[in-house]
Amino acid sequence: MLTRFGLTDAADRRASTYSGGMRRRLDIALSLVGKPQIIFLDDPTTGLDPEARIEVWKIVKELADRIAILHEGRIIANGTLAELKKLFPSAKVEYVEKQPKLEEIFLSIVGKKEGK
Repeated sequence: MLTRFGLTDAADRRASTYSGGMRRRLDIALSLVGKPQIIFLDDPTTGLDPEARIEVWKIVKELADRIAILHEGRIIANGTLAELKKLFPSAKVEYVEKQPKLEEIFLSIVGKKEGK
């Protein structure tokens, strides 16, 4: 998990010396130790850099066979990712000039592709 979340260089340091983003990555990595049957994630990518954000969602997609969406303390939808996608309104085709997102600019500069 340390490798997967980019924390190997800091593995011998006390967590109290980690930056906020590093602590967030460590928190998520620790929640995955032991392959738990259920994980509650509340805005899991808040405070993460673009690369770590992509990695977190990649791991969630790999591990989660069912997802529940909570709102105001109640489950309002649950199912597989494919089932939840069906609840999303169908796409409307429009021509829109695509501007790169900040994450895409960052990954382009550092020479990495999204999802890798």
